[in-house]
Amino acid sequence: TTTRLLHVPPPQGLLRPLAVPERLLLGPGPSNVPPRILAAGGRQLLGHMHPEVLQVMDEIKAGIQYAFQTQNPLTMAISGTGHCAMEAALLNLLEHGDTALVAINGIWGQRAADIARRLEANVQELLKPPGEYFALWDIEEGLARHKPSVLFITHGESSTGVLQPLEGLGELCHRHGCLLLVDAVASLGGSPIFMDQQEIDILYSGSQKVLNVPPGSALISFSERAREKMRRRRTKPQSFYLDMGWLANYWGCDGEPRRYHHTAPINSFFSLREGLAMLVELGLESSWERHRANCARLCRGLRDLGLELFVKEEKARLPTITTVRVPEGYDWKEITTFLMDNHGIEIAGGLGPSVGKVLRIGLMGCNSTSSNVDRVLDALRDALGRCCRSRL
Repeated sequence: TTTRLLHVPPPQGLLRPLAVPERLLLGPGPSNVPPRILAAGGRQLLGHMHPEVLQVMDEIKAGIQYAFQTQNPLTMAISGTGHCAMEAALLNLLEHGDTALVAINGIWGQRAADIARRLEANVQELLKPPGEYFALWDIEEGLARHKPSVLFITHGESSTGVLQPLEGLGELCHRHGCLLLVDAVASLGGSPIFMDQQEIDILYSGSQKVLNVPPGSALISFSERAREKMRRRRTKPQSFYLDMGWLANYWGCDGEPRRYHHTAPINSFFSLREGLAMLVELGLESSWERHRANCARLCRGLRDLGLELFVKEEKARLPTITTVRVPEGYDWKEITTFLMDNHGIEIAGGLGPSVGKVLRIGLMGCNSTSSNVDRVLDALRDALGRCCRSRL
């Protein structure tokens, strides 16, 4: 019988029902998903070229244009997470030998430099210690010295909790014949960003932070300047899947009849549409104010617990993700495990250059509430009282 041909038995784990615990996700993302968005993702599938799906894609595009405050026609969702949008931005812009200037003050600059090197770009780095941001003169010096075609900078550095000021940056880049590429994965919807007014050429974000959408789709937009650079390419982008020529057509951004490129994650798009709809209903200014107020409340509470905020300047603190120094004598892992086991709350340790130095607390979208601030502060108070101070 054919049974003898089966050498791998049925996995026992898959014969048990799926078990997913209820947790309050107050780490740096993903964040909890509201019932309305969960329900949208659970709808029955449609074909990826059905007119109803193309209509949802058009609504997503309009929602991204609102969230980014841009009128760029080349605006869409990428079928992948925020990392995928970073990759799409860099590989469509950069060719072998192009100079990219990467501002690094945390893990996202490090990742962008890594990707740009794989694309055989000439990568130059501007460095700041974790917890600090770049001033205009830092950038100007780098632009004058390296004459890059693209500057990469992170608006919301989730590994360190820094919010990078963007005022004047686009204008400065354009004076030096350079495109401005901004990562707003952790900041979009939580802190003001104005793509057109701030002269940002390429902007991208993710779905699983302030939008409260499951990870798997990312938002991206290109200015006319950026499109011009892509049109002048001598070589095709290295990735077919992320080729902006194909994607522009699939998203109806090039005025041509839409052609099949890849099977989009339809249900992710249903969820993303609802996340953007909820942001539109709330309004950007209300969302920014909610995140500002709850971050301020959290910072006050952390100080009252005797903890030290990692980012010194208040204006440079990312309202969506707050970093606090690991208190003297405590093991950060013990604190995060205690919160998970005893309070059902996720907060995170550091990432990249902030590993071992900080705890990261995220308040994003529907999770940014005063009651969640109080919950996490109570849980931290409990942890500080009950986790044994190590004998370091």
